[in-house]
Amino acid sequence: MADESNKVVAEVRDSFGKGAARKIRAAGKIPAVIYGHGTEPVHITVPAHQVGLLLRKANAVLNIDIAGKGQLTLVKDVQKDPVLQIIEHLDLIVIKSGEKVAVEVPVHVQGEPFPGTIAVLDVPTLRLEVEATHIPENIVLDVTDAAEGTQFHAKDFTLPKGATLAEDPDLLILNVLVPAAARGDEEEAATEAAEAEAAEGEAAAAE
Repeated sequence: MADESNKVVAEVRDSFGKGAARKIRAAGKIPAVIYGHGTEPVHITVPAHQVGLLLRKANAVLNIDIAGKGQLTLVKDVQKDPVLQIIEHLDLIVIKSGEKVAVEVPVHVQGEPFPGTIAVLDVPTLRLEVEATHIPENIVLDVTDAAEGTQFHAKDFTLPKGATLAEDPDLLILNVLVPAAARGDEEEAATEAAEAEAAEGEAAAAE
């Protein structure tokens, strides 16, 4: 049985402009446009609540149903109100099963590095080329017991089957280091210890 968890029943829209868009959103829907693969753009509306849940996953693939005809699409752009964070418009590109697309996949850091160190994620996503219908939700990076100075580059990731790296292989993704505050405390403690030792030496010499 086909997976219908991403099936979204849409309606073609023929009203445009800010006023029409407000009415659409007031009715619990989101205006969207489908384009790509040499097709004419199709302007539609989709259910806001359902699509909002599906968009929690990065690089969501939506199976848009228009009058009983399905069309696979990849969410290309999400426009939100900067204050209310309400989705105002979606750009959807047509995809074909089996074709590869370039996407940015979130990096998920797992585990805890060596005690006293922290893992600093410099680049939160990794660009990959993957099959449009098999986009991974994230790429896991395990930093368990990684020591200070450990670095993870794009080439160090284990990629899902069928995925290829679309980044510079030497791109630095994550650093394991000692926090500046902790390092400062260590240096201060070392200075105090040295001063105390010097004072003891002076006292001994005076005796």
